[in-house]
Amino acid sequence: MNLKIKGVFFDLDGTLADTAPDLAYALNTLRKEQQLPPLPYAAIRPVVSHGATALLRLGFDIGPGHISYDFLRQRLLEIYSAHLTYKTRLFPGMAAVLQVLEERSIKWGVVTNKPAWLTEPLMQGLGLAGRAAAIVSGDSTANTKPHPAPMLHACDLAGVDGAACLYVGDARRDIEAGNNAGMKTLVALFGYLDEKDDPASWRADGMIEKPLDILHWLGERT
Repeated sequence: MNLKIKGVFFDLDGTLADTAPDLAYALNTLRKEQQLPPLPYAAIRPVVSHGATALLRLGFDIGPGHISYDFLRQRLLEIYSAHLTYKTRLFPGMAAVLQVLEERSIKWGVVTNKPAWLTEPLMQGLGLAGRAAAIVSGDSTANTKPHPAPMLHACDLAGVDGAACLYVGDARRDIEAGNNAGMKTLVALFGYLDEKDDPASWRADGMIEKPLDILHWLGERT
């Protein structure tokens, strides 16, 4: 067992929880309101980790500065906030991972770029808000990932040193953020990677195919 790891932090969308179904619902509901046909789920899933801007670029081919951007972004988030945990679930095996971490007195938490007004009710809906040692959202600090500030804030909240922590994420910025904070890092290959992504080039300490691989990496056995 790697005895140096005292804390394990997760990205939220695409790592801890499979939020894509509810975000895809929100985007396609918005497209329906705009008299557009739904996009296939397979096209939406790889974009989810990159937030509302990426979803609007996919769904409407617009970005910040477009005349309709602010309205569509607000409406997208309104729809999503009303369906935060309609189909969202922990990835298979993740519940067991969290249980083992708690049994081993390893602190765990979430560091996400999702805003707190969405992160907190989502964690509550999953029954995890009271269990996490730290929940850091995109507006919890002045900077977002890949800046190390959110990661270090999570360490402060959990009372652990960054060098004794592991961060698990499914996007390049996740691994960069963890590395920038001096943490060990793992790429969640089960998350929302695009076919153009090259996780082998992200300088992570490892790559995992499923959540339970985290325990194997730590030297645990399920």
